[in-house]
Amino acid sequence: MDARQMKIEAARAALAYVESGMRLGIGTGSTAEEFVRLLAEKVAAGLSIQGVPTSERTAKLCNELGVPLKSLDELPELDLTIDGADELDGELTLIKGGGGALLREKIVAASSARMIVIADQSKVVETLGAFPLPIEVNPFGLVSTRILIEKAASRLGLSGALNMRHAGDSLFVTDGGHFIVDASFGRIPDAEALSSELYSIPGVVEHGLFIHMATQAIIAGPAGARTLQANNT
Repeated sequence: MDARQMKIEAARAALAYVESGMRLGIGTGSTAEEFVRLLAEKVAAGLSIQGVPTSERTAKLCNELGVPLKSLDELPELDLTIDGADELDGELTLIKGGGGALLREKIVAASSARMIVIADQSKVVETLGAFPLPIEVNPFGLVSTRILIEKAASRLGLSGALNMRHAGDSLFVTDGGHFIVDASFGRIPDAEALSSELYSIPGVVEHGLFIHMATQAIIAGPAGARTLQANNT
């Protein structure tokens, strides 16, 4: 089973939790896109759901495949969100934002009664941080904000490159009009402490640490899909 097949397997297993009539948050990224494709097949076969996309990219794919969408303002309370992750640990703390949609992803997840994460087994780690942490920042005062992020990290004993994300020759711009700093800390032993430090910086709009948000994770490997709960890797 190759990487894409594992993503499809995780997405297929998550689809079993989707019931007709649900208000469904739909994630962003390569694994979430496999879920959208499978969801579209179910919708074509008669499944009735209303989806809220976490990015313009996801909205475009849903529209192309016939998945019915509403805005979060139209559906401010959701039954379930299904989304991917760049890393997750045994507490189901996540790093997200590799696709650049972390702000909308977190807003949608927070509006949901449940969040199911779908990923391949390579995303499960003992300690978060090997994947660079995306930090969404306001373009105004960018240099100052990066200095404050570096100082905040240093207070927690963290160091590593803070790289601006690019799209080709230009800075990557999120759907909300912000930039992303990818922080290569290597290890993040205390995600809650880092989250608190980052939120104290005015120029930080959001960060990719999702803490106490995922209710379960479906992880696919060569032997198939398995479900993770907190403290159960």
